[in-house]
Amino acid sequence: MDRAADAMDTADPEALAVPGGAKQAEPRGGLLLIARARDNLRFRSAWGELNGAMGDLGTYIPIVLSLALSRHLDLGTTLIFTGIYNAVTGLIYGVPMPVQPMKSIAAAALADPSFDIPEIMAAGIITAAFVLFLGLTRLMKLVYWFVPLPVVRGIQLAQGLNFAMAAVKYIRYDQDLAKSKSLGQRPWAGLDGLILAIAAVCFITLVNGAGKEPPRRAQQEAHQQQETSWRRRLASSVPSAGIVFLLGVAFAVARHPSAVRELRAGPSRMRVVHISREAWKQGFIKGAVPQIPLSVLNSVVAVCKLTRDLFPEREEASPTSVSVTMGAMNLVGCWFGAMPCCHGAGGLAGQYRFGGRSGGCVAALGGLKLALGLVLGGSMLRVLVQFPVGLLGALLLFAGVELAAAARDMSTRAEAFVMLVCTAVSLVGSSAALGFLCGMIAHGLLMLRAFTGEHLKSICT
Repeated sequence: MDRAADAMDTADPEALAVPGGAKQAEPRGGLLLIARARDNLRFRSAWGELNGAMGDLGTYIPIVLSLALSRHLDLGTTLIFTGIYNAVTGLIYGVPMPVQPMKSIAAAALADPSFDIPEIMAAGIITAAFVLFLGLTRLMKLVYWFVPLPVVRGIQLAQGLNFAMAAVKYIRYDQDLAKSKSLGQRPWAGLDGLILAIAAVCFITLVNGAGKEPPRRAQQEAHQQQETSWRRRLASSVPSAGIVFLLGVAFAVARHPSAVRELRAGPSRMRVVHISREAWKQGFIKGAVPQIPLSVLNSVVAVCKLTRDLFPEREEASPTSVSVTMGAMNLVGCWFGAMPCCHGAGGLAGQYRFGGRSGGCVAALGGLKLALGLVLGGSMLRVLVQFPVGLLGALLLFAGVELAAAARDMSTRAEAFVMLVCTAVSLVGSSAALGFLCGMIAHGLLMLRAFTGEHLKSICT
């Protein structure tokens, strides 16, 4: 009965036959676009989609807050543009395609006081233009098919472990987000204490367990293990991530009650950012150069492969389309001071982990961001700066574990070897590009070894 109910929930009503056995006529033209948009935004499970929308906030909030505090990034403008990005990507792809800050550019800005808003925006525009070029010329599709799966899994594993380690750091230590530094040990008690963060981790684990298997693997293991109906109902009816986030907002207000009185109605005033020639130069050297490999590998190649793993029936998230949407959104928003953004495999894994299954998941998140940006603008910073960082660490931990878990499908020692070489170099060198290069070399050497071995064997026989 449970399986039948699940099937009825996930079935598309428009694909069913009309009464009398006659097949419903397929919509065409504008009606087809409307039907597709409606299907892409349709919630598969109301609580699940809303819960999944919180899945990548553990990455989004710390980076945006850090730049707003240290580099005076306009929070209101960033909320408005990223809200629009979320809604558009949900409408186009029909999966919880994330919108996350470009991490290498953010890292450069936090590490270098001279790397200010003009340099950040220049780096975002240059990166977006390069990725858009690869998408429009279809070269990104060639990159996607050229990169072997073990290398992609190595990048995903490294990124997932990075998220998980950052999450543990957020949980264990007090954080100075403005300087992106860890301070002393986090106190056990308090509204941002260690007990609160540990309780959040335990609560999410109790509700969601180890997470759901991707469709293909779930079919393979269906004969080995069946989840009981009460566990499925618990995971889909209790929005664990949403509860943790709302609890964090309540504690933020409790920690600084006067922040509510400091809120101001209305959006931030948007201005076109003036980018000097020197800002273009520094943005390219310090921001775009390290960001481009990460955007190509993690924000396009890895996110497309992960989408195929999690949603094998969806074909919208192609390397070409993901490149185009990522490039186009930054070529608009960055000119007005919105944080450069990309799609990311970690955000997708986090949103899937907490129940996101459709474009409605990220569209709902986009609507929330857009509303906050229009109604409260940059004054939201006064409240969010008090958000318990330990709770953000709890959300980020599960997103990192979910992304790293995608690497468990390596079936041979050779594949695992390439993946781990890529992961180790990426983690130690803090560079996805260096890890990619070493992974490709290891993969090529193993292929050469296998070829020469077979060739010698044929000569000897």
